[in-house]
Amino acid sequence: MTVTLKNDYLTVKINEKGAELSSVKANDGIEYIWQAAPAVWGRHAPVLFPFVGRLKDDQFQVEDQTYPMGQHGFARDMDFEAVEQDDQHVIMELNSDAETLQKFPFEFKLRLHFTLKDHELIEHYEVVNPDSKKDLLFSIGGHPGFNLNLGDNQIQMEDTHIRIAPKQVYNQIPLKAPYTDPKNPIKFDATTPLDLTHALFKDDAIILNLKGEQITLMTENEVNNHGIAFTVANAPYLGIWSPYPATANFVCLEPWWGIADTVDFKGELKDKLGVNRLAAQETFNQEFSMSFF
Repeated sequence: MTVTLKNDYLTVKINEKGAELSSVKANDGIEYIWQAAPAVWGRHAPVLFPFVGRLKDDQFQVEDQTYPMGQHGFARDMDFEAVEQDDQHVIMELNSDAETLQKFPFEFKLRLHFTLKDHELIEHYEVVNPDSKKDLLFSIGGHPGFNLNLGDNQIQMEDTHIRIAPKQVYNQIPLKAPYTDPKNPIKFDATTPLDLTHALFKDDAIILNLKGEQITLMTENEVNNHGIAFTVANAPYLGIWSPYPATANFVCLEPWWGIADTVDFKGELKDKLGVNRLAAQETFNQEFSMSFF
């Protein structure tokens, strides 16, 4: 099943499976979201919960018990329920149950809010800890894929760049795929636009350490005036990714409240870099916005 939001400028579609944004289409027919070609990358914009990235040996430990877990967690493959909806807003909800507790020993309520305002779509993450005593340990993130050949199928990735504000030098966290090496950061110069090429992603994602500072990324091309402006205010990390060596003309801009395991991580969830600790009966709220032009 698919939920549809619509206004005078955009039509947005969200799949109930994974609460995944699957389409943002302008009235002139331009599709802004990657359409999930399985041969390259078979997703559109998955939510990453309760983990972001890969776990060491695909597992984690809680209170001396080991749990297997695949990359990016399980929420992206589960059915959400639309619990509130009108023409320009929907709340998609997933609750812990006996199945999730077998693989992730925490109760949770995960709500994704999508709000359409003129040319902008806001995606809001709400995580509730319904437990009366126990803290909830989790990570969450977005993984939206944006088409680059907007309005002209001849536009290639190499015709596109990303302009980043504020213009500054960020710390980039290296990947020793699939794990991170935050103890050896490298410099990422965003004082000039990032020229996109497929080979830029031969070592996987570019991971910026934002330290919770607001950042805006804008895709621009050399052919027309179409693009995406992406803003997140409080994420500690941001990933920029496109597949390689299989390639296509899209890029993912990924706000993360959490990160893949470090190369030296021992596996105990409470000690994981970037993990969020949510007290009993408390709520976590974060969001990002996407403007389409």
